[in-house]
Amino acid sequence: MTMRLFDTARQQVVPFEPGPTVLMYTCGITPYDATHLGHAATFIAYDVLQRRLIDLGHEVRCVRNVTDVDDPLFAKARQLGVHYLDLAAGEEARFERDMVALNALPVYSTPRASSAIPDIRGFIGMVLDRGFAYQAGGSVYFDVTKFPEFGGVSHYSKEQMIEFARERGGDVDNPAKRHPLDFVLWQPSAPDEPSWDTMWGPGRPGWHIECSALALRELGTTIDLHGGGSDLIFPHHECERAQSEAATGELFVRHWMHTAMIYKDGHKMSKSLGNLVFVDRLRQSWDPRAIRLAIIEHHYRTPWEWDDDVMPRNAARLERWRNSADGNGEAALLDDVRARLDDDLDSPGAIAAIDAAAGRGDGVARAAALLGIELA
Repeated sequence: MTMRLFDTARQQVVPFEPGPTVLMYTCGITPYDATHLGHAATFIAYDVLQRRLIDLGHEVRCVRNVTDVDDPLFAKARQLGVHYLDLAAGEEARFERDMVALNALPVYSTPRASSAIPDIRGFIGMVLDRGFAYQAGGSVYFDVTKFPEFGGVSHYSKEQMIEFARERGGDVDNPAKRHPLDFVLWQPSAPDEPSWDTMWGPGRPGWHIECSALALRELGTTIDLHGGGSDLIFPHHECERAQSEAATGELFVRHWMHTAMIYKDGHKMSKSLGNLVFVDRLRQSWDPRAIRLAIIEHHYRTPWEWDDDVMPRNAARLERWRNSADGNGEAALLDDVRARLDDDLDSPGAIAAIDAAAGRGDGVARAAALLGIELA
């Protein structure tokens, strides 16, 4: 059976048929706070995908960046009175501990944005040389009018894009820009922010250019699958696609995959509302395998609400699976689970199949392991 996944840009479930080596880029954390459930849900979805691709015989090169040059990190470091890289190192280590506890596979690389300044300078030079960017007010901006396909990932209207850009730091009213949706590639630094010299002035990179430069450096011109949370579709991934294809003249991403948001108390989990569920706190009370089950019992594209029943339900499920780890019927179940995962990564369907097998007393250990749940 051919694996099929929803493609954000094509707006439909389509075959995903990469070559022997799968090049995958997932947007990682900005390391200024602990890993919350929304982060974990995104990275566990891509982990399940990696496991199935490896099961199919592929080599997977998954790059998950660390955004250690960005406004939220600088703001938190300023608030705490610490160096931004010290804050980033501590939170990155905490994130990695959470991922290990949740049995996420090691990824191919976890490059930091701060490691890519030479790459970013070269990348911006390519965009300028090809006529897709301009200098104004000490910054370098991408000119969206020079890229007719802008909007082809999100399919948002111009008005929607302006609204989202305004909400997400797009500086749409900046008079130095030629168009409200033009986005910054390089900008002057505040006095307490890091600064690097360039031929167009000292400063630091914009957010979007960091991932484009890292993806090009780590994986090459065209990658098979790029993903992140659905809140990154615009502006981040839209801008990434535009500047990458402007720089190289080649297709940037073959398949765009995004995960849905998680809600608590009726609102999307967010730091501003304080309605977050932190993985390291959950791990103090619950088996990490039950936490992983709590995430993947929901489909990666379906928003869902966290409530007090989620963890008890999945702790009980884990115990049932452990009691039925060994037994008959394993081969048929494994085929069923593989088919579910090949159907747009239907982890809820895979879990239901394992639940049914455990209820019959059939063996479930190998099928559970394909979902990243080790029952031994």
